[in-house]
Amino acid sequence: MSSPLILSSDRGHLLTEQANPESQQLDQLSALEIVDLFNREDQKTLAAIGGARQALAAAITATATALRNGGHLFYVGAGTSGRLGVLDAAECPPTFCTHPNQVQGIIAGGAGALVRSSEGLEDIEQDGVEAIALHQITQRDVVVGITAGGTTPYVHGALKAARQRGATTIFIACVPADQVQAKADVDIRLLVGPEILAGSTRLKAGTVTKMALNILSTGVMVKLGKVYGNRMIDVSVTNSKLRDRA
Repeated sequence: MSSPLILSSDRGHLLTEQANPESQQLDQLSALEIVDLFNREDQKTLAAIGGARQALAAAITATATALRNGGHLFYVGAGTSGRLGVLDAAECPPTFCTHPNQVQGIIAGGAGALVRSSEGLEDIEQDGVEAIALHQITQRDVVVGITAGGTTPYVHGALKAARQRGATTIFIACVPADQVQAKADVDIRLLVGPEILAGSTRLKAGTVTKMALNILSTGVMVKLGKVYGNRMIDVSVTNSKLRDRA
């Protein structure tokens, strides 16, 4: 079923789908020129994080409050966005000794989608609804919907279901709100512009999303007392490297 939150079914107008004028001659560049082009374009991720600083801070505060009161953090996405959410969730237990259930990643297509493309499943909004039910989301939880282009029906379905259950919702996208609207408690827009390879949002959009998730999860754990100064103080000692840190 189509999402009422998407302004247009034509995705060609989206910022993430446009052709980047700086890379029009990409197929003719030398290897070093390709590296330099990526270096210039990737600097835009820093500006995008700066532009979203207030929203990211609000997300940290809301999520820390929820987890402090016994809630959980869920990342929901498809394709690259989903994989980044699963990655951030998976890194919380070894870094902060969180229970594996406290921060979880939900990806369209399940665990198999982590290593094999199943992008077609992102178009099924009802699957997002069912994922929220399966994980028994409640009003104590936080659900972060991640979609670079902002239109993924799976993510919109999950956010809609989470709102209906009273959960705190956060939306992360790389398109401006006037291109794609979303109903969420916190709306984070990471505007990095068109990709070097048109439409390949695993590039700048993926990089800036990883940066935002780093900030969100680390900021939350700082607020939960998992850090003293700038040191981890609640580390799961499972190998020699972590024993040295402990």
